[in-house]
Amino acid sequence: MKEKLSQFHTAILIYMIQTGVYVFSIAQIEAQYFGTNGWLIVIPVSILICLNIYLIYWVYRLGKGQSIFEILEKSIPKFILVPFYLAFSMVWALIGCLVAKEYVLIFQMFAFPTTDPMVFKIAIDVLAFMLLTKGLYNISKASTVFFWCTIWMSLLLIYYTGEFRFERLTPYIFQDNSNMTEGFFHIYLAYMGYELCLLLFPYTDKKTKLFRAVIYGHLIRTVSYVLLGFVSFGVIGSDMLKVMLFPLLDLLAYIKLPFMERIENLFYGFFLFTTIITLVLYFWAAGESTQRVFPKIKINVHYFFIILFALGISYIPTVLNTIREWILYLGYIQIGFAYVVPGLLIILLLWQRRKKAA
Repeated sequence: MKEKLSQFHTAILIYMIQTGVYVFSIAQIEAQYFGTNGWLIVIPVSILICLNIYLIYWVYRLGKGQSIFEILEKSIPKFILVPFYLAFSMVWALIGCLVAKEYVLIFQMFAFPTTDPMVFKIAIDVLAFMLLTKGLYNISKASTVFFWCTIWMSLLLIYYTGEFRFERLTPYIFQDNSNMTEGFFHIYLAYMGYELCLLLFPYTDKKTKLFRAVIYGHLIRTVSYVLLGFVSFGVIGSDMLKVMLFPLLDLLAYIKLPFMERIENLFYGFFLFTTIITLVLYFWAAGESTQRVFPKIKINVHYFFIILFALGISYIPTVLNTIREWILYLGYIQIGFAYVVPGLLIILLLWQRRKKAA
């Protein structure tokens, strides 16, 4: 019998997968699209996501913990589902690969400007494959270790106490905004990853209390975004944030140590842990989907070809703007998945229940 995920490990897993590359630029997005006190926008977005998690909870409850693939296949012929399984797999693989590619390009820009970024990308993919072969339970334990390796960085916000000015926040909310609808989607994408809890049903039991764990992980991420935005607006100000590319890295550059220069490069390296977990979870999700299409092929072979496919695609975008555009378009699909699939599953479960009763 496979070991089930614990509540603590699941909460950390959700937090880590939501900690993508958006963390470096989220303050700039808040200032650009929402203007003064734009950091407040993460709160209503977080509440909306909690409602979506509640929708997913009803899938779990009505299906009594069944895999979403089993629920779908009980009502829809397999040959109809195959194209959708492959499409889901492709989207998840591309999101994981592009998140890692964006991280690599930023790292190369700041630390190794003369090195081919694909060297780092291949190294990350090798690490991801090694972790994938250990299974989801061990991935969750690795995620917890990586969590403790990075969460301490939140304490660095105390360093900016002397630089913080309330007058930089201003008494106004969302003034000087522009295209708030587009900005809303950008902020929403900074939280994406929680929807993969749909695939965790077979890996949990009653002791896991899956949705309590998902909410806890999501709320930790929300508090982190609120604190980061509050400090960024209070230290830098909304006008300056609008012209910064990566405000978090600029904040880290403020920290000076007598025995080390450009310490932000060291801090940036710690975010590799969160990037790897995000990458691994999306590749794992892609493998769960393709395994329904090719069940006789060993799962590690699925992971190998998924990573190989994603690596090949990652050679195409070579600049950050292109990668961000791709992530944005894939993110729209991801948001659609997070709402449409649970709604469809609830309809199918109610229909299956009614059919049994008849």
